[in-house]
Amino acid sequence: MVEQFDRKLILETGEEYYGHGFGAAEQRVCEIVFNTSMVGYQEIISDPSYTYQAVVMTYPLIGNYGICDDDYESRTPSIGALIVREYNDQPSNFRYTHTLGEVLEENHIPAISGIDTRKLTRSIRDLGSRRVLITGADTPLEEGLRIIAETPVPHDAVPLVSCRKRWYSRTANHRYNVVAVDCGIKLNIIRCLNARGCNVTVVPYDTPAEVIERMDPDGVFLSNGPGDPEDVAPVIELVRALRGRYPIFGICLGHQMIALAAGAKTYKLKFGHRGGNHPVRNLRTGRIEITSQNHSYAVDAQSVAGTGLEITHVNLLDGTVEGLACPADRLFSVQYHPESAPGPQDSAYLFDQFVAMMKEAKTHA
Repeated sequence: MVEQFDRKLILETGEEYYGHGFGAAEQRVCEIVFNTSMVGYQEIISDPSYTYQAVVMTYPLIGNYGICDDDYESRTPSIGALIVREYNDQPSNFRYTHTLGEVLEENHIPAISGIDTRKLTRSIRDLGSRRVLITGADTPLEEGLRIIAETPVPHDAVPLVSCRKRWYSRTANHRYNVVAVDCGIKLNIIRCLNARGCNVTVVPYDTPAEVIERMDPDGVFLSNGPGDPEDVAPVIELVRALRGRYPIFGICLGHQMIALAAGAKTYKLKFGHRGGNHPVRNLRTGRIEITSQNHSYAVDAQSVAGTGLEITHVNLLDGTVEGLACPADRLFSVQYHPESAPGPQDSAYLFDQFVAMMKEAKTHA
């Protein structure tokens, strides 16, 4: 008996991959990328940094522990699409409240299973990230390629996922007040700050510097988020206005925007870094951290010279810049995600470093 496929992927370079649909039965054009994590698919689908991206999971079995209400990274998942080898719709987990397919359907996110994800991942690795259409199995190749070509490349990812108005995450007996600029912030970042005695005020990405100044924060945090950092001009200008006035900590997109604000440059990687197994060397200590990553862009190491920033961390797989700092301005950033528990606690010290900077700034105020 011939297996009947109902969905397929069409890559802009003409390749087709057939499979079975789950989640929402929608047609969508995305950028195709892969993630090497063995667990954490709920955190991946709810990470705003995956907006407009179709994520190929290299781990073959997805959905087997369901979805848990307490484990989301954002309130509304905004991933473009999900591509897996085998989907399990009968989870075994006492904590689960929904299946993965139910959550994807509720949030209008298409997904496809039965794909040869090893072959597809090798294609992305060798040829780079490309645009892809997830569509019905009967869509002609020529029509699919036309749809991809006629769909504009989006540049509104951060405005799409940033909060519309400020909101608060408070903790008992707080010691510090942090303003977090929301470019697509993950909730676990806020939890990590709360756990260290920080009340967090989350503000939209385009909040003017004078508004943040009136809040009189002890520190400013620049969040992760989707897309090209050069598209987020308001935050780049914000960093220029606030640098040296408050302790500033940036993660992922925040790291890239700190670099751009200082005069460095960024560039797009061939297929990006996504997963929880990237070794990074701390150049100050020599220590190697196992990190969790999710980004398409990187800071150009050659362009950092003359910006007042120093490179503090490098990726041992490809030599890309993973950390920047300016001690005189109490400013630092990392490209990877310390809140994702890589290692599992290799990078937790970065939040402690931010708190120490705020303590020092208050002491000398």
